[in-house]
Parts: sequence; structure tokens; C-alpha cells
Amino acid sequence: MSTFTCTGQPANPFSEWIIDGISAIFRKKGYEYNAIPKDDTKLAFHFVDRDSPRPYRRKSQATFVVSIVESDHLPREIHKEAYPYLVRSLANHLMYVCYGKDKTQLYFLTPEQGNYSITIDTNDKDDKIFQKIYERLEPLASSQLVIDNHFYEDLPEHLWNGDVITRSLSNAGRKLDKLNLLPAPFPLEDVLSDRDIRHLKKLYGIGGLSYGNLSARQEGTRFWMSASGIDKSNMTTVGQDFLYMTGFDEEKKAMKVSVPPHIKPKRASVDAIEHWMIYKEHPQVGAIIHIHAWMNGITATEINYPCGTVELATTVANLVKNSPDPSRAVIGLKNHGLTITGLSLDDIFERIEGKIIPQVPMQ
Repeated sequence: MSTFTCTGQPANPFSEWIIDGISAIFRKKGYEYNAIPKDDTKLAFHFVDRDSPRPYRRKSQATFVVSIVESDHLPREIHKEAYPYLVRSLANHLMYVCYGKDKTQLYFLTPEQGNYSITIDTNDKDDKIFQKIYERLEPLASSQLVIDNHFYEDLPEHLWNGDVITRSLSNAGRKLDKLNLLPAPFPLEDVLSDRDIRHLKKLYGIGGLSYGNLSARQEGTRFWMSASGIDKSNMTTVGQDFLYMTGFDEEKKAMKVSVPPHIKPKRASVDAIEHWMIYKEHPQVGAIIHIHAWMNGITATEINYPCGTVELATTVANLVKNSPDPSRAVIGLKNHGLTITGLSLDDIFERIEGKIIPQVPMQ
């Protein structure tokens, strides 16, 4: 049975009503409430103090944390105001509760910078809102992360300095930068203490947050992919900027990465499982680009699963499979961005030129 817990104290009676309603709907749907958090708790709702935000201390990667922050005003720029709280509290999801004169706005933010909102009439509380919240959060909370890496110092020596594929990735990264599609890596040091950064690295192996990635097939199901938390407009070093992905360990739920000896490798992008599934199922796909942008007239996922989950990877892979031409598909990720397949990286850029919408529509 899945379990959940609630920690911290709401500062407003309206938030008490919200958390009581959320607790009731999750119990009704079969979740068991743990007043005292356990190591294997599946879902945690964690109230965060605006003035002194602290994280919920997970004991397991599998715990999905929804941080809740209260505000006495509606924000002008939701990301600028609320996103730092998501990072500082090390959450998988942020619920930003904003009290207005006649309405309360619930903003939901993801680490990938997706966001959507639900409006509640402050003077007319309607319990139906909790079903909507459940439908938004439960698929995400029950999804399965694949973010572990297993590094093997067995990269063939002739690949230690890269090859024609890594050079094509480097060129593609510069193209994305010129198109203004590569936000800079998020500086964790600006919003987290040294202790929290150590906790984040220990729990998730994360060294930085960046958005967008690209890969290209090398041979068979093996592919080169941009590493996580790097400047993708300046990729030069194998094992640091370029990672040679050799497979997926299904038993250990970890991506397999081949690196040169005597180098401290960077982490693989959490999207590596998605890329691996696509390359495995579609031999004609030669390259994949993921960007936080949009295009008109595309097929999109219905649920905004977190990056790095089996559910998102499977959903995207199935949409690629069912597209008219899997080797040249454009798939929208709800509240997130695009995954684009191509015969090559150049093929992808030729097809998307002049069609990219920088702002991802939020639902």
C-alpha cells in the first residue's frame, strides 16, 4: 500500500482546509497516512517557511515531495518568485498558495520549470477541488525514477578524445545557444547551503540543474549524450561534457555509462532513459534533441510526468512509435517542452527552423 505524510504547519486557516482536503482524498483513494514519516513513505506534503525554507529529509529517492509555500499576494512573475523555494526545499513539486482578496490561486511548479494553476473562490470553498489536485499529483507521485548511473572505465581509447559524433553534438549545442534555447545551468550555490547541496548530491547525484539535452547514435543502441548541469554551448571533454551511454540495467534501474579511466565523470541527463528507449525501438533514429520550447500542431503527452521516470520515457517512446514517421517525430511534453527525433542533428535543425515557439504553453 502507498503511504503519505504531512509535515510542517500551515500559517493560514485556508491552507489548513486545503491540506485536510488533500489528506482526505488520498486516503479515500487508498493511500495510508503516516503521522510519523517512515523511510519508505511514498508521498510527503511539506509546509515550508517562506523566511527560512528547509527541505523534507528524504531517506529514499522514491519519496515524492510536494513543498507547500504560502503567500499573501498574487505574484507578478511566478517563476522568479516561487521557483527558488522549490530548489531550496529539494522538492519534486511546489504548491504555491497565493491569497488574494476574493480568490486563492494554487500554482504548481516542477523542477523542469513547468507550471499550471488552479483558482479557488475564497468565499465559497468547494471540496471538488481536491479531486483535481489528486488527479494532478497522484500520477507523478506514483511514477518510478531512473536517475542512477553506473560508470564503467572501459571506454575504448580511440574514443577518449571524442569522434565525429561528439563534434556534431558540440556544433548542435552552439546552434541551440544561438537560438536562445539553452538556459544557463541553475546555480545551486545561490539558493542552497553547502549542507543541502551535499544532501542533494548524495540523494540524487545532482551537481546542477540545466534544461535541454541532445544525443546522437554512435552504433547499435549506444549513443553519445550531453551530460547534466553543463554549458551545452561549450562541450569539449569526453566524460565531462559528452557521455557514452551503453545501456540500461533493468534490475538496478540505472543507466550504464562508459568513461575514460582516471576521470571524474559528470552525471548523465535524467532524460537518458527516454533517449535509450527511442534508440532501442527505432534503429532509423540517428539523433534526439530535447528543448524547453514548443511547436504548433504536434502530439503531446497528457500527464506531466517528472523527467527521469519510466512513465515519461514510456509515454514519449509510444508517441514516437505511433507517429507517422518515428525517425522524424516531434513530441510535446505537457508543461515542459519538446522531444524531437531525426535522422541526424542537422536533419532536426533543418525541420524546426522558423517553427519554434520559445514559450511552452501551460495547462
